[in-house]
Amino acid sequence: MSKIAITIDGERLWVKVGISVAAALSMTSQPHCRLSVSGQPRAPFCSMGICQECRVSINGVRRLACQTLCQADMHITRSDNG
Repeated sequence: MSKIAITIDGERLWVKVGISVAAALSMTSQPHCRLSVSGQPRAPFCSMGICQECRVSINGVRRLACQTLCQADMHITRSDNG
């Protein structure tokens, strides 16, 4: 299966075509998507877009990681607050 390069918080990562951003985040040393207002790491919970726990910035736009497929040269930034 072919792979594409994405960037997560400035770190380049090669992932398989067709995986979600949430899956890509889980392959990193810090598998969380964002930090809560109290500073606790939050990860995807429902994986269907209802809980909103997987909010990240993708190419400068707030998106749900569980509902977004990785695309080549995508820039993903974790949220540092709720």
